[in-house]
Amino acid sequence: MAFGKKNQAEIKEEDTKIWVCQSEDCNCWMRDNFRTNDEKKCPMCGSDMEEENKVLQVVENNSLYYKSDS
Repeated sequence: MAFGKKNQAEIKEEDTKIWVCQSEDCNCWMRDNFRTNDEKKCPMCGSDMEEENKVLQVVENNSLYYKSDS
C-alpha cells in the first residue's frame, strides 16, 4: 500500500500585466485582462492605478465584456 500526494496538474505561471492602486491606504490590484473599462482608477477607492508586471498563475477571462489588446 502506498500513500502520498495525488498527481496534481502543473500550475502554469507567466509574467502578467496588472494594475496596482497608488494609494497608501489601499492594497487593491487587478489583472489587466479583468478590467472592464479603460479608466485607470481603482474600483475600491477611486485613486489612480499604475501598470506593473507580476508572475502569476494563468487565469483566462472568458467574459463577454473583456476586449483583448492583441
